[in-house]
Amino acid sequence: MTDIIKTNLSEAEPKQIADKIIEVLEDKLAANVQLLEVGKKTSVADYFVICSATSATQVKALADEAEVKLTECGVSPTRVDGAAGGDWIVLDFNTVILHVFTKTAREFYKLDKLWTDASKVKEGE
Repeated sequence: MTDIIKTNLSEAEPKQIADKIIEVLEDKLAANVQLLEVGKKTSVADYFVICSATSATQVKALADEAEVKLTECGVSPTRVDGAAGGDWIVLDFNTVILHVFTKTAREFYKLDKLWTDASKVKEGE
């Protein structure tokens, strides 16, 4: 596991925020992490980070860890949704939106497929 350095991201570019989210997720063993550049396709965000978890418990753990670590770096989500269901949690960091799915939910919603025309900055395994 990596030692995540606390960096002030309050003035950071969206890609730097996305990279920090990915670092946190990979440190917590998220699976199939993808980074999609969607800013040219939608005004919702510049990037989507999408990852899979092995269980609803891990979905919550990944989302919680991302929220805590990014808040420590000066970037808090403006909205968190889906925590009650357990299969999918979305954290909106304004310019970057994090989607944490169970594998089953990710296959069902096919968010990766919806954004096939987005540039894949990081391809999941």
